[in-house]
Amino acid sequence: MAKGKDKGKKKGKDIRIIVILECTSCVGKSFDKKSTGISRYITQKNQHNTPNQLELLKFCRYCKKYTIHGEIKK
Repeated sequence: MAKGKDKGKKKGKDIRIIVILECTSCVGKSFDKKSTGISRYITQKNQHNTPNQLELLKFCRYCKKYTIHGEIKK
């Protein structure tokens, strides 16, 4: 075993960041009293592999179907 090596420490800055995904079809809608809200998901992405904004097909419980969820700013 070599002395002086730190195997458990991270090198450099964090590559993975936490992002919030929001339903793109719910943002423009006005809701009735039954369903109020906008579907949001929290996930992580790698800054080096995906520098542009992330868009994923996720289930929206307010639209009751699979819609595109786009990354929003914190």
